[in-house]
This record gives sequence, structure tokens and C-alpha cells, in this order.
Amino acid sequence: MVLDLSVYLVIGTRDVGRGEVGATVRAAVAGGVSAVQLRDKHASARELTALAAELCDVLAGTGVPLLVNDRLDVALASGADGVHLGQSDLDVGHARRLAGPGFLIGQSVSRPEEIADVHALPGGTVDYLGIGPVFPTLTKTDARPALGLDTLTALRARTGLPCVGIGGIDVRNAPAVWATGVDGIAVVSAICGAPDPRAAAADLRGGRS
Repeated sequence: MVLDLSVYLVIGTRDVGRGEVGATVRAAVAGGVSAVQLRDKHASARELTALAAELCDVLAGTGVPLLVNDRLDVALASGADGVHLGQSDLDVGHARRLAGPGFLIGQSVSRPEEIADVHALPGGTVDYLGIGPVFPTLTKTDARPALGLDTLTALRARTGLPCVGIGGIDVRNAPAVWATGVDGIAVVSAICGAPDPRAAAADLRGGRS
């Protein structure tokens, strides 16, 4: 699978109602979302696996990958395409050994030393980096302080891995984020909070110069 990070949707039941997750993802993909991450910190393993399996069905045949935040077990059990891991989650090296090749693994970073740690791993351990938060965000309660565009630019320049910026990104500031050289933008409320997720996704994609 070719990884396209251009417009990366992060979604969970706290962002839209449980019954609206599939419909929102379907509409957003129709508008141009190229990757989807299921992030639901408060769902049980069983609930999360069921929701991930549902999204696998929604995305079947679209070429858009589904990644599960934090939970490698859920990603593997549901048939998802990958997992996204934070700095306090399962070590990415262990995740690669368990998942094997061909499984997407993303890693959150916000400091130069965290990028250096990824570079010290065997090639192919990590497929892409999520850098952030770029701007202040209310959708992640344990988020680190906002980096800003200059720091995002500097961090992106430190790695040849694909990078996606995340945190407080919307249609207004998306062009400035694209200008830092990232490969994609990750959003939550810019799509989940929009009255028309398909149109919101299309507007975000259209902001790439």
C-alpha cells in the first residue's frame, strides 16, 4: 500500500457519536481524506475492535488505510492496516517485531532527540512521523505545548521519513502548515466538527499549493 498522508483524519466516538463514525469517515474519504486513524482512549478493547472492524469495511476498496491509535492488539485483531504510537506507548521496535513487515507504524515526535531515536532503529521500523502539536489543541488533553510553524519546519528538515503535522490545524492555517514541507496534515475537529465532512475534507485538500 502506498502511504498518502495528505489529509489524515483522526476520529473517535468523542469527536462524533458512535453511530456517526462510519458515516463521517465515508463522507470524509469521498472529499479527499487519504488516511484514517481511530483514536478512542475511553473505549474498551472489545468496543474499539468492533469499531475498527466496521471502519475496515467502510474503507474496503478505497485504498485509504486505517490505523489504530496506541493499540497494536486492536489493530491486529480488527484487520487494520497499521498502528500509531506515542512516546509512552508500546515501543515501536517491539511493535514491528510483533506486526511484521507490510504493517504501517507511525510514531509521534515533538523533539529532535525523538527523531534521532527513530533514526537509530533498523530501517523500515517506522513508516512515518506525526509531528505536533503544531498549534494549541483541545482534542488531546495530554498534548505537549504547541510547537509553532518554525519548530515544525526545523523538525521536518531533520528526517527523510514522511511526516504529518497535527494539532489545531484547520482550513485557515492548513496552507501555512503545508509550507513547512510536511507530507500531510492530520485533523480532528476540522472535519468531525464540520456540518459537511466531505466538503471540509475537500477544502483541506484544496489548501495544498
